[in-house]
Formats: sequence, structure tokens, C-alpha cells
Amino acid sequence: MTIKGSDARPVEHQVDRLFVDRWSPRAMSGESIPIEQLQMLFEAARWAPSAGNQQPWRILFGRRDTPQWPLFYELLNPGNRPWCLNAAALLMFISRMVNDEGRPIATHAYDTGAAWENLALQGTLRGLVVHGMAGFNHELAREVLKVPAEYHVNAMAAVGRPGRMEDLSESLQAREKPSTRKPLEEIVIEGAFGG
Repeated sequence: MTIKGSDARPVEHQVDRLFVDRWSPRAMSGESIPIEQLQMLFEAARWAPSAGNQQPWRILFGRRDTPQWPLFYELLNPGNRPWCLNAAALLMFISRMVNDEGRPIATHAYDTGAAWENLALQGTLRGLVVHGMAGFNHELAREVLKVPAEYHVNAMAAVGRPGRMEDLSESLQAREKPSTRKPLEEIVIEGAFGG
């Protein structure tokens, strides 16, 4: 059963259902995904907005049943390993912190977040599970994946075909539902932060 976020997420203002339906399930089937389908997600990320068109994001990935898979899987925190075992691919988002002239790119993480969101929304449109996470060893990721010093290690994501919630542990089953969001009045401020 595929749960849509809009089934459990009331909105305060009308928005396209895509934004409300996108959520981060953990139940994945363990089936592989053709590289062409992953490339579609990467293409969506490629078209994200970028300050100065610098496109600082890079996406490293490992597909299940390939030599790259263990490199990514072993980076995960113990709590993420059981459910990520059924992912078709594990992705690492990194961002370049300086431009070609060596000047800092102040928006490197902001732009990379936009690329991530494009990828996540494209996955939702294709009926895939796309679950972002911070639960991995960032320092080891830099070493194992040979991330250059001028890049920041941002986040990982698991991508896969939807699976059965019943295949998750009881504790994860309890969390396998779309989360709510804070009200707009808590996150949007007209004028200065302090009023």
C-alpha cells in the first residue's frame, strides 16, 4: 500500500499536492532500479536553481549488487542499515565550497538542497521511495569516497521501489507515516527576526 502524504497532512493554503504527497518512507522492496531511472532523478537534480549558475552539488552513488554498494552502505549509522538494506541505490550529496577562483560559495549547501529536492520530487512523481538522511559517518564518507577538501559532505539518500511496511521492524513500522509540519506562523517572519 502506497501512502500519500496528503492523506495525513492538512495544508493551511492551497499548494500542488506533489509537495504534500512527498514524504520519506523506509519500506523498500529490495528490487533494483535500472540506471536509466536513476539518471532521470539525476537529470531533475541537474536543473535545480543555482546562485551564479555555479552548480556546486555533486552526487556520488552506489547501486545494490555492485562493487560500489558496500562503500556507501558501510557509512550508514546502525539505525539506518536495516531499512537501507532494501534500497536500490544509496546517494551521497556533496557541495563545492569554493569557486574556480578559490572564493567561497556562500550558497553551496542551499543550492545542493535545491538539487536534492528536485531529485526527491522526481522520485515521488515516478512512484519511488526517496529518503534523505544525516545518519551516517561524515568523516569516513570523506575518506572512503575520496571527497576533495573543497567539498562539504551534506547528506545521503536511499532510493528504491516501495516495499511492505510489515517487513520493517515494529519500531520502524510505528514511524512509517508522513510527518506533519510546523505552522507557517512559526517558520515565516515578515520583517526582522526579533520583531
